[in-house]
Amino acid sequence: MTDETHAAADGEVDGGDVSFRSGFVTFVGRPNVGKSSLVNAICGRKISIVSDVPQTTRHRIMGVLNRPHSQLVFVDTPGLHKPVTALGERVNATALSSTSDVDVTCLVLDATMPFGRGDRWVADHLDMAESIVIVNKTDVAKPHQVLEMLQAASELGAREYFPVSARAGEGLQVLVDYLVGRLPEGPRYFPDDQISDLPEERWVAELVREQLLAVTRDELPYSIATEVAEWEWPRIRVNIIVERDSQKGMVIGKGGNVLKQVGRLARAQLPDGVYLDLRVKVDKDWQRKPERVERLGY
Repeated sequence: MTDETHAAADGEVDGGDVSFRSGFVTFVGRPNVGKSSLVNAICGRKISIVSDVPQTTRHRIMGVLNRPHSQLVFVDTPGLHKPVTALGERVNATALSSTSDVDVTCLVLDATMPFGRGDRWVADHLDMAESIVIVNKTDVAKPHQVLEMLQAASELGAREYFPVSARAGEGLQVLVDYLVGRLPEGPRYFPDDQISDLPEERWVAELVREQLLAVTRDELPYSIATEVAEWEWPRIRVNIIVERDSQKGMVIGKGGNVLKQVGRLARAQLPDGVYLDLRVKVDKDWQRKPERVERLGY
């Protein structure tokens, strides 16, 4: 892509005048297709936590990319799935509501997996004629898998199709340039130095949950919640909520080894001098209680 093309995508028009473009872009798709990884890679910072565990993202989170003549606000959404709990229903509602009042909706697909009923279900909830399709994970998918996914997705009648890799960064520049071109002229919605709408307290709670998922792996896939119970900088106390006493033991680990490892990994991503106090509490079947799900911020 030439320098002239880059300039046009970022707001420069014939005659030398520069207009400022801004708007909102939402990523939707099944769990584990890489929506959070895309937001993080494009924005150049960790906005959303990332895990191999399905349905890791529970909140709608915005990441901000500032360019000289444009501001893109990316909306990372929870993976759409068949809900079986109050938490699952709330997560689905959050994702679907994020497709309204945005400038561009992107359906994200996993190139390593066949196009399935779940992908079709998500697409059926979108205006595909105005949406674009992003085929992610091209760095690990075989060439024939990428081609097969693009061929299957072509039946959706999307406006454009982009094969990319969030992990390797492949195709992201072309994607962002296209998205800028789709944005209207508008104001700067966030200050230049703001990269997310996520409050710092919630980001720390999510960071702890990310490390818990990494350390415990498949043992506690969806039964963990985290909340900041005390914020007296530099002291931060985070409660880890589980549903059963047996899960409490898993989170703490033998001799407290799991909890210590989680604390060490989380502190490594926080400013120097932070004292992170992790405590585990049992709230029986919390994810099936709508009022408790709401109190935990979902």
